[in-house]
Amino acid sequence: MEIELKEIRDFIAQHPPFDVLSDEVLNNLPKYLTIRYFRQGSTFPDLTVEKKSLYIVRSGAIEIRDQHDQLIDKLAEGDIYLLDERLDEDSNKFNGACVEDTLVYLLGYSDLELLTKQSENFNRQFNQSIDERLRHAVELTQSADMRDLSAMKLEVNALTDRIPVILDATITIQNAAKIMNDEFVSSILVTDDNKLVGLLTDKDIRRRCVAVGLDFNEPISIIMTSDLMTVSEKTLLSEALLLMTRKKINHLPVMKDNAPIGILTTSDIVRHLSTSPTLIATDIYKANSVDALKRISIKLPELQLQLSLSSATAKHIGEVFSSITDSITCRLLELAEEQYGTPPVEYVWLAGGSQARNEQTSHSDQDNALIISEQFKTEYADYFKNLADFVCDGLNECGYVYCPGDAMAKNIQWRQPLSKWQEYFSHWISSPEPKALMLSSIFFDLRPVYGNFFLFEELQNKVLKQTESSEFFISHMVGNALTHQPPLGFFRNFVMVHDDKHKNTLDVKHRGVVPIVDIARVLALDNGLKETNTVDRLDAALACKALSIEMHDNLIDALEYIGSLRIRHQAKQIRAGLSADNYLPIKELSGLEKNHLKDSFSIIKTMHQVFETRYPSSRMR
Repeated sequence: MEIELKEIRDFIAQHPPFDVLSDEVLNNLPKYLTIRYFRQGSTFPDLTVEKKSLYIVRSGAIEIRDQHDQLIDKLAEGDIYLLDERLDEDSNKFNGACVEDTLVYLLGYSDLELLTKQSENFNRQFNQSIDERLRHAVELTQSADMRDLSAMKLEVNALTDRIPVILDATITIQNAAKIMNDEFVSSILVTDDNKLVGLLTDKDIRRRCVAVGLDFNEPISIIMTSDLMTVSEKTLLSEALLLMTRKKINHLPVMKDNAPIGILTTSDIVRHLSTSPTLIATDIYKANSVDALKRISIKLPELQLQLSLSSATAKHIGEVFSSITDSITCRLLELAEEQYGTPPVEYVWLAGGSQARNEQTSHSDQDNALIISEQFKTEYADYFKNLADFVCDGLNECGYVYCPGDAMAKNIQWRQPLSKWQEYFSHWISSPEPKALMLSSIFFDLRPVYGNFFLFEELQNKVLKQTESSEFFISHMVGNALTHQPPLGFFRNFVMVHDDKHKNTLDVKHRGVVPIVDIARVLALDNGLKETNTVDRLDAALACKALSIEMHDNLIDALEYIGSLRIRHQAKQIRAGLSADNYLPIKELSGLEKNHLKDSFSIIKTMHQVFETRYPSSRMR
């Protein structure tokens, strides 16, 4: 093969979906490619070519913008762009431009079809249905990239993600101490001629230098620990823990291909083991103050990080964190009753929003409410005010910040007897004004967590009978759901966030997860279904034939895939010591992940079209 063609072949082979092609197919591929050069400022794509063509960006950068000149997608080296629509009057809704001199490889439609016939895996990316592609992606996400959480099966490299500080053996003790201070580390690895020869810790500096008056200008080789034990990156955590216990060591260099990639410490192991959901639940049960609960809640981001390294699905993670929030809430209520005495009448504490749906991540804002028995009297108001204040303030101390919309039992409006709650829902259903629709995401997803659950069941039964028979209310709910569009524009381009703080990101919660949550809620209320969890609602909608098997499976796969990307992004932020958010930078996604995410958003768009057909009056709202 000529050098130029081999270079093109090797480039193509590095990028999905071409990385699944056989060597034989890859070797023949370059002769089918056309090389095109776009000067900076040129229009993209070239609309004079075939109506179905595949562009592969070799170098440069391309921006796709909408009719308002807002950036909706960016293409860079290795990205692909499939032009597979007949251009019509809608083509003016987007315009692409090369922001740098750009070189692309162009594969024609007929040659693209040939590739799909030669490779089943390649075909999956282009000719399989969206649901098949997405299901395959979810399966890969849940298996190949994840590790089991248990200490028996977790590999040590999962706990040593920070690149170690490595210094030469000749550096002075003083300079080493300064670097350790600047890098915020308590231990470093020492090399001689690029070979690992020792380890130096804060303790070594104190014990072997400062305490004995050694000159700070001596080399660190004098005080380092040279008799090292090391482990491979694939060593199980259980094996590493046993080694450290037997040898009575606190630091264990982790090696890959004879080179150090990290340092496993006893602190890493303790931090990991202390974030077991079971141990956290036990600690919550034993907590005797808000301060104690606050100390426990500090572990929750670390727990989310550990779960993200495990085989846990986004659904499972949501269930774990919602359960922990339930436990903290119940313990706060018990502490409140200890402080203010036995409740004068029965009540039930309700979780709302993501907690009610069992879909929380580590620290969401709080949504809650309080239903009080009909035996309520005016003189009992102070008791329930004190109780609600204690719990909501306690949740805020534990990291569950006050609801921005004040949808909490701390607000007297949401701390009322059963009959008042019945009035609220009757009004919302009969007069679904904008505020009622805004509250629907919280109060139509209620779940009891403490107290007399019958009070809630009585309310829920009446509410569902009303929603099931109210076409007027459901049409407004559908109209509200249709306002939460996925971030997918013309020709399947991403519509990204453009504010300064989150520029060039995708809001995967409000534009990805929330639309599916809205769809499931509409189906539940329209069909009188009691479930609150989104997957459970979709299952129940399938059972009552309100949802097809195909759409049911597609929505669940889309929810899991979007949720898994969200969890992975948040884990990356937690590792970096940042607060977790829902704004996924487009640069974090590979070309294949972008395509799977677009498939997920396309499924939501398809279901929105189904809603528009099924509930035609919703389009008038």
